[in-house]
Amino acid sequence: MERQAAKRPDLSIVILSWNTRELSLACLEALARDEIDYGREVLILDNGSDDGSAEALDAFCQDHEGFRLLRSDENLGYAIGNNRAVAEAHGRYLCLLNSDTEVQPGALARLLRFVEKETGDPVVSPKLVNPDGSTQRACKRIPGLGVALVYDLPWARWPLLRWIDDRYYYRDFDHESSRDVEQPPAACLVLSRETWDEVGGFDEYLWLFYNDVDLCRRLARGGHRIHYLAEARVMHHEGASTRNFSRMVPLWARNRITYYRKHHGRLGAAFVRWMIRVRGWVEWWRLGRRHADPESRRASRKELAEVLADALSGKTGQT
Repeated sequence: MERQAAKRPDLSIVILSWNTRELSLACLEALARDEIDYGREVLILDNGSDDGSAEALDAFCQDHEGFRLLRSDENLGYAIGNNRAVAEAHGRYLCLLNSDTEVQPGALARLLRFVEKETGDPVVSPKLVNPDGSTQRACKRIPGLGVALVYDLPWARWPLLRWIDDRYYYRDFDHESSRDVEQPPAACLVLSRETWDEVGGFDEYLWLFYNDVDLCRRLARGGHRIHYLAEARVMHHEGASTRNFSRMVPLWARNRITYYRKHHGRLGAAFVRWMIRVRGWVEWWRLGRRHADPESRRASRKELAEVLADALSGKTGQT
């Protein structure tokens, strides 16, 4: 569908929904309550849900002007799904919004005003807060091979290595003030359509994970500032949009390897594969200590071996 020049909205809000019926409805209801002084459209793509989401979301969109449901017969994943939905968007600016978020009043208006007034076509994300109001310290720095050496491993907090872990997780930043950052999560991200088209959207080989990391890396390479705006608040039920995906761990590892191959070459990818094996050995040892019963220990280690085999299989998509 061609983007229309006439009556073009200021902001297109793009949401993916996969088996998160109640969360998705809460996300839409928060948008419907928001007071806006700009033109907007809300597009929600149901990504092949089987929990009744599509029917519930369709009923909501029928009752609310400016809300439109898109449907896919299969789960396209995060990268492909967002790219497909953005292709249907008409706005001058885009807001990528997770279905497990609820925007607080005025948050999107603040984000939109920031990207409109700042020079250099920046990208901006809000402060994410938990349902209890506490701040999620969610921004990270772009991961390199040093991060792969320590990530989720016992030596991450050793005195000579902890600086890598601290730097990656922005432990020098309390997330209570605004500043430029390297990689905010894509739970809520606002950028111009022109910028999106310039970088080519999400890399579809990164099916579910690391696509936001890759996007931020390419944005920075293109000279775009990425800003964290603490004055804009969005509630985030962290992890809820992927919690129902049973094969999350191996797919996360495969997408991680794909990301490192893209940005650090075949040797970088081989190093990450090796560190995933090391993490598997650490878990193997922990399972031995955790399960005194031999049968329980064997069953847990067999499951771990299957997950590792899937993670290191070389596949790139969901299957």
